Amino acid sequence: MGFHFMRFSREELVLDEIDAHNRRLSRADRARKYEKMSRSPYRFFRGTNHLYWGDVWQDWRYYLFGGLKDTQTWLQGDAHVHNHGAYGDPRQGVHYGMDDFDDAVIGDYQYDLWRHAASMVLDAEENAGLSPDKTARAIRHLLTTYLDTLVDHADGRSPEDIHVKYIKKPLGPFIRKVMRKKGHAKHLAKWTTVADDGQRRFDLGKKKMSAVSAVERRRIIAALDREYPQTLQGGTDRPRSHFAVKDIARRLNAGTGSLGLARYYALIEGDSESVDDDIILDIKQQTAPPAYRFMNAREKRAWRQTFDHEAQRHALAFQALANHPDDYLGWITLGHKVYSVRQRSPYKKDFPTHKIDGFKQYRRLTQQWGRILAREHIRGAHALRPDDPAYFARAVLSRCDDHREAFKAMVVDLAFTYARCMKRDYRVFVAKRGVG
Repeated sequence: MGFHFMRFSREELVLDEIDAHNRRLSRADRARKYEKMSRSPYRFFRGTNHLYWGDVWQDWRYYLFGGLKDTQTWLQGDAHVHNHGAYGDPRQGVHYGMDDFDDAVIGDYQYDLWRHAASMVLDAEENAGLSPDKTARAIRHLLTTYLDTLVDHADGRSPEDIHVKYIKKPLGPFIRKVMRKKGHAKHLAKWTTVADDGQRRFDLGKKKMSAVSAVERRRIIAALDREYPQTLQGGTDRPRSHFAVKDIARRLNAGTGSLGLARYYALIEGDSESVDDDIILDIKQQTAPPAYRFMNAREKRAWRQTFDHEAQRHALAFQALANHPDDYLGWITLGHKVYSVRQRSPYKKDFPTHKIDGFKQYRRLTQQWGRILAREHIRGAHALRPDDPAYFARAVLSRCDDHREAFKAMVVDLAFTYARCMKRDYRVFVAKRGVG
């Protein structure tokens, strides 16, 4: 009698999971996404956040240095090196940090640290050119800075006191270049054009833009007019004319993990009738974060009771985590889909880690990443329990402050091990899907 049941191999599970996750994409969008994912192991890692959450959600190691209700906070949910970058607007100025909360979820703080550390291994090899030994040292610097920041705020001090330093290399020159090369006027010139009638419209000659149908246009304008103003998270004292829609276009081929989700840009009037102060809104379909799929029935039920829909979850996470929340943050509903709405930053720019000159600069940057992650987690925990702003820092430190070296050794080991796994998964993906 033969045995007909055997567990699927990792290779089969990975391929099945990727295909299942992307099954709703059109054939063209799936091909574009798979092509992006096939460019490198790090690109593959960025496009398969769902694999990460499936791998770590029930990982026993999270209980060694966390695993308590009080060590949970709002997480960025897709923490990796290239989710740090420049952002801002003329009112707030230019800042550096994380500004993408599509996959945000409430969970143990370590999930963000683990994913970020694994991304450093892949990025350091692919872009920064660091040896494994120096990469391990960089991860340890990130973790040290993270814990030191928690120590400094275990008395309940505001996370607004945690600042990112822009003076020295590599962040100083990067921020100054962004301020010099970007800005509102250049942002409008990149995506729009002023027609013969003097009105500004989206430039549909751009490869990343296309026209919307008349029906789509009417539905989006109606939602922006009626629903969107009621969802603005910070409220607004701006007149209705400020939000008058001038044009709508479809955004194409944006991102890696989110590629294939419906996305639009809307051009609104701004403070005056001048075409020079128009504002571009980014309207993006929101779906459940990858972690949701791996929750048990009770966790999913609690999730649905907490959030009316995923665009609301995105807005609440953005408000909780972002050091400079977007004045235009809200949402709209189109049919059965929900969409986040926010301003497209005129200063949006990923940090080019391939331009880092040596380990000293990378170490400085790593310390800023640790500070940013700690600030986000402190803010996120405060949003969950505003009556006790220091509970999160105290809980995390109670688990690992007396065992720092063991904590750092565990994260470093996990990061390198998971990066090796991702490289094997990547080779399987390229070989089996024929996109290499």
